Amino acid sequence: MSSRPPCIALVSTREALDRDDDLAPLQAALRAAGAAVDIACWDDAQADWARFDAALIRSTWDYTWRLDEYLRWIDHAAACTRLFNPPALLRWNTDKRYLGEMAQAGMAIVPTHFVAADAAIEPALDAAHAAWPHADLVIKPSVSAGSRDTMRHSSAARAAMRAHLAAIHAQGKRALIQPYLARVDSAGETALLFFDGVFSHAIRKGPLLAANAAATRALFAPEHIQPRTPQADELALAQRVLAALPAPFNSAPGAPLYARVDLLRDDAGAPCLIELELVEPSLFLDFAPGAAARLAQTLLRHARA
Repeated sequence: MSSRPPCIALVSTREALDRDDDLAPLQAALRAAGAAVDIACWDDAQADWARFDAALIRSTWDYTWRLDEYLRWIDHAAACTRLFNPPALLRWNTDKRYLGEMAQAGMAIVPTHFVAADAAIEPALDAAHAAWPHADLVIKPSVSAGSRDTMRHSSAARAAMRAHLAAIHAQGKRALIQPYLARVDSAGETALLFFDGVFSHAIRKGPLLAANAAATRALFAPEHIQPRTPQADELALAQRVLAALPAPFNSAPGAPLYARVDLLRDDAGAPCLIELELVEPSLFLDFAPGAAARLAQTLLRHARA
């Protein structure tokens, strides 16, 4: 076996280089563990991915409006080096239709109405209003991140909902309609972080969506983050969600090296899945002592395998 230190790429994008708070602590932890580390942009045509022993996707936050290009890059990078998360898992997780698969697997999810890109808008809104007649409705593209193009509409704002769905369809995207779960205003959102399927830490994310406010056009919406100890029912659901991944993804080599399970509480107080983040989630490493070192050791174990 070569005695040279493993060479690791942390993959970002130009717009995120000075906004990804995980890059510096992870780079420091990898170097402390003996690795050589570069931060590389996924769309850098000069990047030589073959020189890396492993590439860890971190903040490729522009992929949602460059999806086809991004998916081609995934295939290219994975042909040159070991890419984490694995390519098939990344492809599956880029579209929030995976929530339907999680529901079919028996997982509690935020109730969701899926709207095809060529579906008529009025029947979709009729169905959502019939299912949740008194709730504000959240509309988002099925390929989205950082709350980009996501809006919360008051139940009476039918014209705004219609325009929002039309704008998503104009981009050739599918949409999701969900009821706004009001407990988030007091309880916030719980995000649980796992490395190699092992729970590492959790954070509380404050409520993001004000009723009828314009959707963010920035790389991501500002967030209020605090450390959080998850409740037993939240941890149990997050573990069940990871265990319920489709068969190619719930064991090596296709399993997630990192995962973030985002949960809300429904009107009855039970936790439910709002997103399973396996592509480029913020991992909030600075909010948990030792988290960067845990992730670094996990990555290096795979890079050396």
